[in-house]
Amino acid sequence: MTRLWKGFSSYTVIGIANTLIHWQLFFVFRAALELSQAVSNVLAFCVAASFSFYVNAIYTFAMPPSLPRYALFMACMGGVSLGVGWLADRWQVPGILTVAVFSLISLVCGFLLSRWVVFRERGQ
Repeated sequence: MTRLWKGFSSYTVIGIANTLIHWQLFFVFRAALELSQAVSNVLAFCVAASFSFYVNAIYTFAMPPSLPRYALFMACMGGVSLGVGWLADRWQVPGILTVAVFSLISLVCGFLLSRWVVFRERGQ
């Protein structure tokens, strides 16, 4: 069990920076550009996740970042981001709840996706 969560502390620290970027951009897209929560969430995710993907590849998982890994991570977690934003629009929940819920989902699901699929070590 310990091996599964290896690197989670590093992932969390990088995730804090990711979250700051994501939240700031989400609210800029919502307030300044008046975009929907779904679009704001996925756009903010794309920028923030691009930063954290690269940093996590190097520091957390000690693997070279690659386009196929990046595309896989972005497609999976981007879909979750879009889905959370779409539900938030549909249920008319406040934006702060949208980003808070997505951030929690992203922390755990993003780490597990990265550990088990995107940055899986050979032979596992």
